[in-house]
Amino acid sequence: MGLGCVLYIVILSGLLLLLPGLSSSHPLCTDSTAPLTPKTPLTFCPYKGRICCNSTKDLQLETQFKSMNISDSACASIMKSILCATCDQFSAELFTIDSGPRSVPVLCDSANNYCGKVWSACYNVSMMNSPFVPLQGSMEEAVNSTSSKLTDLWKSKSKFCKAFGGASSTDSVCFDGEPVLLKTTKTVHPPSGLCLEKIGNESYVDMVGHSDGSNRVFLSDQQGRIWLATIPNVESGGTLGPDELILFLDISDRVYATDRLGVRGIAFHPKFMENGRFFVSFSCDESKWDQCSGMCSCNSDVNCDPSEIAPFNGGSPCQYYSVISEFTANGTKSQVSFSSSIDVNKLEVRRIFTMGLPYTGHQGSQILFGPSDGYLYYMMGDGGGVGDPYNFSQNKKSLLGKIMRFDVDNFPGPTEINALGLWGNYSIPKGNPVSEDNELRPEIWALGLRNPKRCSFDSERPSYFLCGDIGEDRYEEVDLITKGGNYGWRVYEGPYLYNPQRSPGGNTSANSINHIFPIMGYDHSAINKNIYPEGAAIIGGYLYRSLTDPCTYGRYIYADVFAEAIWVGTENPENSGNFTSNQIAFKCADDSPIQCNFIEGSSLLALGYINAFGQDNRKDVYIFATTGVYRIVRPSRCNYMCSKENVSSVASSGPSNYSSFRSSFWIQYYYLVLLFSVLMLLQELIY
Repeated sequence: MGLGCVLYIVILSGLLLLLPGLSSSHPLCTDSTAPLTPKTPLTFCPYKGRICCNSTKDLQLETQFKSMNISDSACASIMKSILCATCDQFSAELFTIDSGPRSVPVLCDSANNYCGKVWSACYNVSMMNSPFVPLQGSMEEAVNSTSSKLTDLWKSKSKFCKAFGGASSTDSVCFDGEPVLLKTTKTVHPPSGLCLEKIGNESYVDMVGHSDGSNRVFLSDQQGRIWLATIPNVESGGTLGPDELILFLDISDRVYATDRLGVRGIAFHPKFMENGRFFVSFSCDESKWDQCSGMCSCNSDVNCDPSEIAPFNGGSPCQYYSVISEFTANGTKSQVSFSSSIDVNKLEVRRIFTMGLPYTGHQGSQILFGPSDGYLYYMMGDGGGVGDPYNFSQNKKSLLGKIMRFDVDNFPGPTEINALGLWGNYSIPKGNPVSEDNELRPEIWALGLRNPKRCSFDSERPSYFLCGDIGEDRYEEVDLITKGGNYGWRVYEGPYLYNPQRSPGGNTSANSINHIFPIMGYDHSAINKNIYPEGAAIIGGYLYRSLTDPCTYGRYIYADVFAEAIWVGTENPENSGNFTSNQIAFKCADDSPIQCNFIEGSSLLALGYINAFGQDNRKDVYIFATTGVYRIVRPSRCNYMCSKENVSSVASSGPSNYSSFRSSFWIQYYYLVLLFSVLMLLQELIY
């Protein structure tokens, strides 16, 4: 064997150990929706609880089974289980929809060797419309794809199980004839506490890492200013001072900012390095900016009369608007990436969305690009008013109380805009839920939210899309957002039924919706109102993916706006969607670059109000509070115990740590291809 090949095998073997699992997700159906409890029990498939079938699908499966005309009882029983696997709450994982739909689930071929049992029971049994046709790319393994016997379709059991078999692991599941049950992991304990360092004194509301992967970020304040900032390395002693900030864009002349309104989010196009496109979500006042105009969210289409809300609004109906504007950073790729003086056009390139608000609260309006699909997600609250009196959140024709999904790469013409009644310049992605529920507005991705306050996609498992949703007067919740999911408001407030004070917009019955309950949250009774009379209001955070604090890795961090309380949620078992939440202590490191403030007469850190969480390209997490910018650092700096800290201290140092490298499969893939090419060239040169 040549030296080049030896080097290649050694290095490749090492790098492959770093690759993350390619399929790991919470319970999800093959159509990307969340499993739900059917209104009536299934009669054919033996599945109960939260599942992926309703009575209609159950009947379809029964009809399909009967049409197969299987005479052997043992094979028939197995085939019924295989057909019904589509009802399993993990059916998306079983049928591996990420790599394309399969006709049967992945059959377990280890442990009890279920795949072998299927072969033994059915290999010589005739069946009509066999689902075991060769999978794409495996035709050479089959003998005759038109036959109905496994022996005529496949040469041997090993060939059959090579095509249809698989094993369960932490990253995937397989089917063994029974509903999938994830193995419960060992008892887990929350971290001892979060250690923070203060690196800035300013108050920001959003952070986005620069697309070039560096330690630079974009920061926005509520008034309409966006800065390009250089984040100091962890433990460097550096701060986020004026020398590290470059004013990137200032639109404060058109933003209407109050305690509830202002800039709500910034988002950079996935190809920002090529096209310079970025987007800002903000509030405007039609009396102060002549371009602040559009349709009112209270209109006849949603059975709402604007004149009826005026007495409760404290101002004119739809005087304030929620806007998404597109801007551009002009110039070449190098200018966008590296220039200290970026040429940003302050003029709006395109108005993506404009909607008048019925009240002044519950705007939400964060924007994010989906990491897997490249579409723009827009989180909208119910518009305000006690108890969502017009029931906007459950009204499928209203965009209030919804999460929307837009395609901002393909723009419709005026005819299509008018035909669909769109609210701006965007098109509708083909996979939006309207394709299964034509009662929904085409923009809607999920509904039943009250005031989604900061959402995030997990950087390692993009199917985990978590949002904090502010409650009314009883419960603050974290929701795991899925396609077409209904999160209950105002029928429910978290896990509790809600009784509205006023209902001019009508009511929705609990029996008429499939309510998805929150995965985490806290009752208002958990907040001491004597100390924090303004609590409670949740701020959603991130699944922590930095190794700076290895004992918090993989846990979801969230907080209360007013109460200076922070929680971490731990998923157990992994990939189950089941979280346990614990309130956690936090301190300021003694060697913090900027001295922290403390509550008078105590050693408790005084954060003030918490505006948002942020995450940089290194996956370090930040808290943006009214008193400044805080970063989560290693626990030992605050004398918190963490047995994992020394193991990961090397990996977590530097501008690009192991976590960020591990989180991107494609970057690793390209490195491997490049490495292979170089080593093959070396081999040619040597020999």
